Amino acid sequence: MRYLEAFRLPSEADEDAVLLSDNRLDMSAYAVNNVYPFRLFPQKELQKIDMAPITVFYGSNGSGKSTLLNIIAQKLRLRRSSPYNRTPFFDTYLDLTRAYLPGDRYGDRLPPPESCIITSDDVFDFMLDLRTMNNGVDRDRERLFREWDELRKDQSGFQMRTLADYESVVRHREAASSTRSAYTARRLPQSLPGQSNGESAYGYFAEKIRGHALYLLDEPENSLSAERQIEFARFLADSARFYDCQFILSTHSPFLLSMPGARIYDLDSIPVRPRKWTELPNVRLYRDFFEEHRAEFDD
Repeated sequence: MRYLEAFRLPSEADEDAVLLSDNRLDMSAYAVNNVYPFRLFPQKELQKIDMAPITVFYGSNGSGKSTLLNIIAQKLRLRRSSPYNRTPFFDTYLDLTRAYLPGDRYGDRLPPPESCIITSDDVFDFMLDLRTMNNGVDRDRERLFREWDELRKDQSGFQMRTLADYESVVRHREAASSTRSAYTARRLPQSLPGQSNGESAYGYFAEKIRGHALYLLDEPENSLSAERQIEFARFLADSARFYDCQFILSTHSPFLLSMPGARIYDLDSIPVRPRKWTELPNVRLYRDFFEEHRAEFDD
């Protein structure tokens, strides 16, 4: 399924025409290249990107992978949680781009409302929230342990004199008739399952990615073990094949790059062009490393 068929970036001439007429700029500012995201992609000879059900942006740090995802996400008004590098020129740049959606004659269609961009910051924030919630549960547990001890020591026969005393009476009676663990368990929210960062990250993606939508994923392999990356690659491929999802992602992971049918754009090459995953320098680096150590695997 393709909710986005293609995306067009402005040419160098398009960018120059806008920048040279922008009264926010003087020539010195233009010359030192502080007009992000302008002047990033023309030098790569990248203009039109044809999308597949799974499209991958590959490249080294600073190659523009995340920038490209943010440009597409903002053009399509996708839901997002984390902020991004937005300059005063971002909206001007977006006006020069064009998104091609099926049946979109006037350029005003959008992908399904469930569509979104998910970044590494979203996943890390989620894991921090989990940790914070569990820490809060742990603090409550210690407080309730102390409360049980104090109530058990107080055998003065607390009596209810007004309605305001009702909760105290209940607590005294429960403390007298329950173990500390049982008393605490009745008042404590359940701690979230003790999962590793990788398991939590995988669960986050599985929860966010539903059927029939477009998803932009910025380096989703972060926090995922090699085993989880293989499983995640299957999850993405199955979601695209059986549940009408479309994915556009940036990644260095050979496990994600090897997904069958993925169209991979190498942002390190000039001109940027689709390449086989086995041609990519990062993948070949892994191959050469393991080949160099082949004898150690044979021991």
